[in-house]
Amino acid sequence: MPTFLPGDMSHRDRHQLVLSGVSPRPIAFIGSQDAAGICNLSPYSFFNAFASNPPIVAIGPAIAARTGKVKDTWRNIMETGQCTISTVPYSIVHRMNIAAGEYPPEVDEFEVAGLTKRPSVLVAPPSVAESPYAMECTLMENIELRRDIGGNGNLMLLEVVAFHVADSVLSGGKLDPRRLDLVGRMGGGFYTRTTDLFEASQPLHACIGIDELPDHVRTSPVLTGNDLAQLAYVPVLPMLDGSYPQFDESFRADSFEIELASGNPDGALFVLLNSPQRHDRIMLHRVAQLLIKLGRIADAWQTVMME
Repeated sequence: MPTFLPGDMSHRDRHQLVLSGVSPRPIAFIGSQDAAGICNLSPYSFFNAFASNPPIVAIGPAIAARTGKVKDTWRNIMETGQCTISTVPYSIVHRMNIAAGEYPPEVDEFEVAGLTKRPSVLVAPPSVAESPYAMECTLMENIELRRDIGGNGNLMLLEVVAFHVADSVLSGGKLDPRRLDLVGRMGGGFYTRTTDLFEASQPLHACIGIDELPDHVRTSPVLTGNDLAQLAYVPVLPMLDGSYPQFDESFRADSFEIELASGNPDGALFVLLNSPQRHDRIMLHRVAQLLIKLGRIADAWQTVMME
């Protein structure tokens, strides 16, 4: 694995390496106003949340390395102490790119990008009406990042004083990530869309850990690291239950491979246990892997312990 030292790289190469490796990054559509009330709208992927009580988010507007000019966003927030943050759904990603262009301070990017201003409740700058989730923010602190060595970055800590959430992205009173359909920034000109979702809920108990898995499981040639981790979620090592599995007399199944390919671990296990290969490690672990994929962790444990 090659090693890159920041001091040996050009600013451009350093910038691209950070942005490509630290990804995907959420995007903040920052709405701000100068002291005269002229609006500015600009997207930032140097953005994230850092506290919830009180809610604190941060953005990283940088001084342009090539020209030394400060960003309108940074100057406006420093002047007024206020801004809005609107998330970026896929439906406005190309309008976001228009707003990202370099325009004179007197140009209103809301208008250039064809976006609607949503009036704020507690701050002066508007948010983006086309965004399903927006925050009104006040400046808590601006931190200049390594000016002593010529650094051009800033870290602006912002306290959220109001949230705006569209009814269309709520489900049971909670935000539904599938309905938000947000985009995230990758390296170069690449983005990702939050439509490929999966659940990986953190256990509420201490786990046994991968190091405590039985050797024949931990060294499996079939089970992946993610498979092993899900087995290791359990609070205590399970015991083999001699009553598993149970099939009624009418249960039927095709060949092992057909059942496995069709996503039927019970059928595959039925065929396997009624064959001379009933204790085959590879085949048992393939069934267990499918059980893990289906979220049937207890059954996967029973299957791997049949070896």
